[in-house]
Amino acid sequence: MNYYSNKKKIVNDPVHGFISISHNLFHDIIEHPYFQRLRRIKQLGLTHLVYPGAMHTRFHHALGAMFLMDEALKILRQKKIDISSKEIKAAKAAILMHDIGHGPFSHALEHSIVSKISHEEISLLFMQRLNQIFEGKLSDSIQIFSGEYPKKFLSQLIAGQLDVDRLDYLRRDSFYTGVSEGVIGTQRILKMLHVVDDCLAVEQKAIYSIDHFLNSRRIMYWQVYLHKTVLSAEFTLINILKLARELVRSGRQLFATPALDFFLRSEISHEDFLHHDEPLQLFAKLDDFDILSAIKVWTDDSNPTLSDLCNRIINRKLLKIELSDNPFPQDRIDDLKNNLKSVIGFTTEHPEFYVFSGITENQTYNNGKDSIKFLLKNGTLVDLSEVSDQWKTGNGQLFSRKFYLCYPV
Repeated sequence: MNYYSNKKKIVNDPVHGFISISHNLFHDIIEHPYFQRLRRIKQLGLTHLVYPGAMHTRFHHALGAMFLMDEALKILRQKKIDISSKEIKAAKAAILMHDIGHGPFSHALEHSIVSKISHEEISLLFMQRLNQIFEGKLSDSIQIFSGEYPKKFLSQLIAGQLDVDRLDYLRRDSFYTGVSEGVIGTQRILKMLHVVDDCLAVEQKAIYSIDHFLNSRRIMYWQVYLHKTVLSAEFTLINILKLARELVRSGRQLFATPALDFFLRSEISHEDFLHHDEPLQLFAKLDDFDILSAIKVWTDDSNPTLSDLCNRIINRKLLKIELSDNPFPQDRIDDLKNNLKSVIGFTTEHPEFYVFSGITENQTYNNGKDSIKFLLKNGTLVDLSEVSDQWKTGNGQLFSRKFYLCYPV
């Protein structure tokens, strides 16, 4: 297949407006099946069960992040930061591909059937394959993505505490869910960016914009990403895939696409992905449709637990979930398990798939790792905690956790 005959394009994005595909290389990446697969993977997984508008895809997000990367680099060049045209192209290609390794319902998949390798590592493997196809044109992009490029700030724009990835997904997810608390001043933050000693920094006058950015991120996590009903749906999906894998490995024949069947049957290690072609090529064919089609068929499976759990996803009859600041008493958990048959109507071999507890956590900001730096008017570089009253140690909600308990009603 020829990936070099494409023309420049413009995409009309509902969040950022017109996004220019300004180089043939970007269009060639977008046209490749590895990237087109992102059209079939929702950005927020099962969140649409709570917020019906959350049907946008990782394809949308990748284009939006590339747009913001272009905006950020233009602003930095205007401030006389040394960034070559070649580096701009490499950074934009890197952010375009940063999520290319996400699987369907990413976190559920990583906790069930593709658990030996992270989506970041799979993204890197896809980039390396594409680099072979594009005859080495992505080498600098891979270095930037991996944090190995000499100019550290370019990598910080992709994976840092104030990166364009977060700037896009917060605004985009807010737009599609309708959660207005997540709206952030993206353009103002970008215009306040600077680079000092190869470190990404923000001008001091942007302090309130950054305060709002971090507050929005905290709110979006608890109101959207870690919404208790979303958690219930995701835990149910994880248990469905675990049970399906157990049944297949015990000799049962379950409906599945070839890609899904491969990962249900096989215990694929990190080394398998690195040294064998089949896992990555089958992963490239795995998307939301594989999972949802299987779940829809499994609603009529002869195994009552699999059938029931799948019906709960398809018909939104989710497990009840409670959140608490303290652990749930073990005797209550035991009572719920003991009464399980009277609630679901049958005896299950997997009561732990219906009644379970755990901890969910959210770290809005990490003071110790790649912290957000501010450039003061006197040229001094200081940490966020030194200039923000809200985010000084002990004041801002840097880290929070909740205990959860799931059970059927």
